[in-house]
Formats: sequence, C-alpha cells, structure tokens
Amino acid sequence: MQGYQITFFTQQNHHHMGKPLADWLVHLAQEMGLSGATLISGGEGFGHHGRIHSAHFFELADQPQEVMMAVTAEQSARLFERLKAEGVHLFYVKTPVEFGTIGSGD
Repeated sequence: MQGYQITFFTQQNHHHMGKPLADWLVHLAQEMGLSGATLISGGEGFGHHGRIHSAHFFELADQPQEVMMAVTAEQSARLFERLKAEGVHLFYVKTPVEFGTIGSGD
C-alpha cells in the first residue's frame, strides 16, 4: 500500500483531555480504526527551543516520546482533521511510504 509514516513528537508531561498526549494519540488511532500505532519513549532529545529533555531519574516527566504510525492518504486526512478539531498542538513528521505485511501470520 502507499501512504504515509507519521511520527508525532511530544514529552511525557504533555497532556490532552486529562491523559498523557502520547497515550491519547495511541488510543485515538485505535478509536479511528487505523492499522496501528507505536509509542516509543526516548532517553534524551531536544526540541525547537534547544532545551534538553531526558529520562533521567529526577526528570522522568520530561522524557521525550514519539508515536509512529503508517496510514493511507485517506486515514491521514481523517487523522489530521480530528487533531485540528481537538485543538492539539504537536510537532510531526509525515513521510510518503510503501507499507504492507509479508509472510503468514498467526
């Protein structure tokens, strides 16, 4: 299939509707019937302000996180419409990709 790999970047202490933003994104993807989403927690990084975010003991709330998903063009359009309607402020990278499944599954 042709579509997009979308990666959203956030921090553990960012919230939306009372939930950590990264968790909320994963559940939103499931609610919308997307193929899947993966939440990845990073050890350290920095954003557009140049401030270091890390998962060190005293700064766990500042831990960088990313949510990655592969979606069709139609799913991408629906997802971004929903994010806009929700008023979510979030940095993302959207890259055209080919995706699919190979081999037999269980």
